[in-house]
Amino acid sequence: MTHMPTPQLRPPKHRVERRAIVWWTLQSALFAGPILIGLIIAYALWEDARPWLIILLIGAGVLAFIGIVVEPWWRFAVHRWEDTDQAVYALTGWVVREWRVAPLSRIQTVDAVRGPLEQLLGLSTLRVTTASSSGAINIGGLDKDVAEQAAERLTTIAQITPGDAT
Repeated sequence: MTHMPTPQLRPPKHRVERRAIVWWTLQSALFAGPILIGLIIAYALWEDARPWLIILLIGAGVLAFIGIVVEPWWRFAVHRWEDTDQAVYALTGWVVREWRVAPLSRIQTVDAVRGPLEQLLGLSTLRVTTASSSGAINIGGLDKDVAEQAAERLTTIAQITPGDAT
């Protein structure tokens, strides 16, 4: 019987695509935009509430700035990924960092998922589902072709890797 080396927790090698910055920026803008617009309309129409609304408007503006300008660049600086013959490695997050390793013997499914914004930008999320209580490893911001190739490669390797994915 051949012994498979145990994957070690280590920094993944690959960055996500630079276009992921645009993807994360658009996600934040689509969330923050309607909130800011609603507060601006309320401020303009509700004169008695202006002293309180200005505080909410400034707070929402600061949070929107952080989400639209700071977060995407910070995430790009942090997010890394790698797939090997033994495991999938992922480092994600921007406030709370999550560093995960999924041995191929634990992989149950591998998918390349593309939401509307990802399709627009030619990006994809590689979703690696394991028998872990922590849930799937999602590696977003990959080029769609890279994600599809990784999904095919990992599926093939997982099928021939000994283990029962539990």
